[in-house]
Amino acid sequence: MSSPQLLLPLRIPELGPHLGKLIVGTGRSPGGFQLDAMRHRLVSRVLNAAGEARRLAARGERASAVAALNREVWLESWEEAVSGVAETLMEVVDRHLAAEAQAVKMPRRLRARVALGAAEKRALTARLGSAGAGLVPVLDELERRGAAALVATARERDAVAAWQAGLTAAARRLEAAWIALEDAVETQVRRWLTVADDISRWRKPLWPVLVVGSFALAGATWLGLVFGGYVTAPLWLRGVWSAIVGP
Repeated sequence: MSSPQLLLPLRIPELGPHLGKLIVGTGRSPGGFQLDAMRHRLVSRVLNAAGEARRLAARGERASAVAALNREVWLESWEEAVSGVAETLMEVVDRHLAAEAQAVKMPRRLRARVALGAAEKRALTARLGSAGAGLVPVLDELERRGAAALVATARERDAVAAWQAGLTAAARRLEAAWIALEDAVETQVRRWLTVADDISRWRKPLWPVLVVGSFALAGATWLGLVFGGYVTAPLWLRGVWSAIVGP
């Protein structure tokens, strides 16, 4: 086995240029949402991790340097961003649906049905998170390359170069995942706007009014016939009438 002195130094590439629109923004407000705060936090986490990896590598702490930018760090950063976007979206959707339901005076029991439940919130987060599906295989490959770079000697420069290329590939894939996430937000907003439109068109059902009105009309017609002498009054009605007007 090669001695530690012969291990090739690790150098962390600059990731900022490869993060592209994650740094400068896409110029979009998907579905009317401002997602810059979540984007900035995602970028900060990745760049801070790169800075930490660079510091550790300079001190010769190879394993810690590789671990600072390993698969879990990238995935946790991405999942935190998705969670933040999902929470923002769900909060606004819930508030919008509640406002539409209140505007049409929808009963509370029906409002509970249109509100986002726990299962729907989990599904929404999963749909948004699927925007990063292409990120996972890139990070799996980065993990494999990191293990090889960790023990690379001067004769194995390609292993370190492959790991560095894996880091820049992960940065580019993270940018693509973010753009796909913005697309997913637009899709989900359109979906929930359709639900809100359905709520806004809700009206109280007319059948109870029609049923009560029919019985009332039938009763009034019958009483009219009785008092008009066209129909013989039943005994119970005569008793009621006598109690009211006297014998």
